[in-house]
Amino acid sequence: MKFKSGQVKIQQMAFLIIGLTIFFVFVGLFVLMFTLSGLSQTRSELERERAILLVSQLADFPEFACGSAFGTEKINCVDFDKAFVLKSNINDFKEIFGVDGIQIVKVYPESSVVCTSGSYPDCGSLTIFDDGGPGVYTSTFVSLCRKERAGGSFYNKCEIARLMVKFK
Repeated sequence: MKFKSGQVKIQQMAFLIIGLTIFFVFVGLFVLMFTLSGLSQTRSELERERAILLVSQLADFPEFACGSAFGTEKINCVDFDKAFVLKSNINDFKEIFGVDGIQIVKVYPESSVVCTSGSYPDCGSLTIFDDGGPGVYTSTFVSLCRKERAGGSFYNKCEIARLMVKFK
């Protein structure tokens, strides 16, 4: 009788240890899932912040920036002439930007005309490139400047625009 009682206690202890092990495995999986979901959310937030930072810096890239061509050094100023010329040579520069699309849309004065060689500079939106796939646009406001001719002399014409960058 004592021998069977000892066996039952050993079996009870074994089942208790197995049960506790399974319990702690489930708790560990739950904590791991909670931590990984937090990492996924943190990754999304970091990608969003990176996109916003890149959009704000893109206007100051030499390929877009006004530089001192319009009198003084300007921040968040896009040279419309440079951007239009860049559109025709974008295949040489796509990898430099590291984005899936770049578009410039005039806010004021508003126009729905798409920029082509025939409608430039009296157009409202210039798509520099777009990979055609799905993505999310992030934008910032910039000054869109160009040289305009009036009465035999040139002057600087600046308008308000949104520089939009697409990310996957």
